[in-house]
Amino acid sequence: MTDAQVRARPNEPLSRRAACRLPLATPGLRVGLFGGSFNPAHGAHRAASLLALHRLRLDRVWWLVTPGNPLKNNSDLPGFEERVAFARAVARHPRIDVTAFEADHGVRYSYETVRLLTRRLPRVRFVWIMGADNLARFHLWQRWREIADLVPIAVVDRMGDSLAATASRAAQALGRHRIEESDAPLLATLSPPAWVFLHGLKSPVSSTQIRAARGAAARFSAP
Repeated sequence: MTDAQVRARPNEPLSRRAACRLPLATPGLRVGLFGGSFNPAHGAHRAASLLALHRLRLDRVWWLVTPGNPLKNNSDLPGFEERVAFARAVARHPRIDVTAFEADHGVRYSYETVRLLTRRLPRVRFVWIMGADNLARFHLWQRWREIADLVPIAVVDRMGDSLAATASRAAQALGRHRIEESDAPLLATLSPPAWVFLHGLKSPVSSTQIRAARGAAARFSAP
């Protein structure tokens, strides 16, 4: 499916069961966990995932479509079935899986997600993937230090966020556990805490900008 087709095609929500299905994972698989509202999913999500697949030598990346971000206003958030359907159309890659499994487990926080997955699939090598903008606010996440103790973390550069991210409270607290970018292929094999900052992706696109543009277009076209 082309980008133009994704933009032109209305969202077609999946059933709850299909949207919440947990991807298959075998022992030893290297899986990147990329969580977010995906409201909406866009090309920068895909580009960050492909960068992580390549630089971290991952086997899969799972997009974890959350029921709602505890740090954001979710009053206008579309249903997760709709967001999963659109995210799958945007991802369109055989090694990117999209799931809203958190909704079936009453999960609200990333710590709960990571704890659940590492307990259920203890022999899978998980890596948490986040944008540099999220690292800048990571210290506001519930039990963020325990997330870092459960899985290695890969931070993907974002335009304008590099300095704030690397100078953030969380980055400073975890500073001695940061590995060289040249060692990124080893990250999935390391015992946490361990993290790496990946350069090379400077997309300015964000879901917030897309929603704002849609709102402006709707206001302009209104009679």
